[in-house]
Amino acid sequence: MKKMSFIMVAVFLMISASLAAAGTLDEVKKRGQLVCGVSTGLPGFSITDEKGVWHGIDVDGCKAVAAAVLGDVSKIKYVPLNSKERFTALQSGEIDLLVRGTTWTMHRDTALGMNFAGVNYYDGQGFLVKKSLGVKSAKELNGATFCIQAGTTTELNLADYFANNKMKYETVVFDTHDQTAAGFDTGRCDCLTSDQSQLYGLRTHLKDPASAVVLPDVISKEPLGPVVRQGDDGWFNVVRWSLFAMLNAEEMGVTSANVDEMKKSDNPAIRRLVGLEGDKGGSLNLPDDWSYQIIKQVGNYAESFERNVGQDSPLKIARGLNALWNNGGIQYAPPMR
Repeated sequence: MKKMSFIMVAVFLMISASLAAAGTLDEVKKRGQLVCGVSTGLPGFSITDEKGVWHGIDVDGCKAVAAAVLGDVSKIKYVPLNSKERFTALQSGEIDLLVRGTTWTMHRDTALGMNFAGVNYYDGQGFLVKKSLGVKSAKELNGATFCIQAGTTTELNLADYFANNKMKYETVVFDTHDQTAAGFDTGRCDCLTSDQSQLYGLRTHLKDPASAVVLPDVISKEPLGPVVRQGDDGWFNVVRWSLFAMLNAEEMGVTSANVDEMKKSDNPAIRRLVGLEGDKGGSLNLPDDWSYQIIKQVGNYAESFERNVGQDSPLKIARGLNALWNNGGIQYAPPMR
């Protein structure tokens, strides 16, 4: 069994190398559509509304790349993937890009034929419990049963935390976010553990969201971001700088509402941002207005954050670590010059 898994990984890596050599950027341009892997449905990150339209901070990551490459955020095919499917879909070429709440780890970044292009959300694993349990801290959960999602770093982090604190626990494993939330809601477990951002979203799926609370404990580092196949530097650069363009736009105060007016600015940094000076799109093999299209059609990072997971959303998550570096957080983009 172990030998077979090694063979499968080797085959996927060969496929990834072949696809990368062909050039994902050229393939997307030729196809006229971006194929983007997202979650099966997580409020705030990637979920469909009643009309079947995708929304979320991860969805905006897909849209930013489509705006940069194709000039149109509607030219995207979204592929919903659970945690166990996501890496195979990217490795095999089923999708061009994975933006699905995926934690950047050494193993994933080195051994699976993938590259993380940045961090669109700094997160950490936490705990959701029923208020009736009367628990105020994770250290009071000795002997508890946890609902978790398969194929994630969640179980490993949980094992480390309980071993370090000499506590015991049991798990009930599910395939999707919705199944995990339903298991918690129906009493299959005492606690639901996942990235804190996911817990706020999953709480909205409960019959009575007010009956549960997210504990203050954070037990891990979970930098989440877009993922591409290794060996395709051109595509990697496009995905990375699509995110960086949104961060730089926030730092410069350029929004979807004022970007047209900002094109009249004398500030060289802003003029480079909107594609009027400097390298423009040359080194990325993109149109000169690639970053303008991102800002106009998707918005800057703050706009995406607030409408999807922040104060303009039902989740009401504070910026925290995801604030810009000059405003108390650690979000930071290199200069566009």
